[in-house]
Amino acid sequence: MYTNIMIPVSFDEDRDTSTAIKAALTLASPGARLTFVHVFEMIPSYASDAIPAEIFVERRQDIERRLEEYQKEFSNANAVLLDGSAGRCLTEWAKENNADCIVIASHRPSMADIFLGSTAAWVVRHADCAVHVIR
Repeated sequence: MYTNIMIPVSFDEDRDTSTAIKAALTLASPGARLTFVHVFEMIPSYASDAIPAEIFVERRQDIERRLEEYQKEFSNANAVLLDGSAGRCLTEWAKENNADCIVIASHRPSMADIFLGSTAAWVVRHADCAVHVIR
């Protein structure tokens, strides 16, 4: 059983973190801390220059609101919004905050994932704690 579980969440329409949450609750010791983490990845400047700044501000506010909803749903939870590369940010946060388990939802790998790698694959390869991948 784990006492400090990190659950990475993505708000893409094709992602469902409910199974990761259920698994985390099953793996959690009584009173375990759950941390919902989202990484706000910046897009390259050559692309972001074409997008109005308000779009980024609105998207970030929406993510913060949705993270707060997760936090309110569980009495022993907190939410964190990070900026940067998803895999790297998740593994660094887990190490710095002594997470003993990461429960991450993953999609079925595609050819692009084989060449570029998915966030879940990065986390599995680089995390210093247990990682449970949910499909």
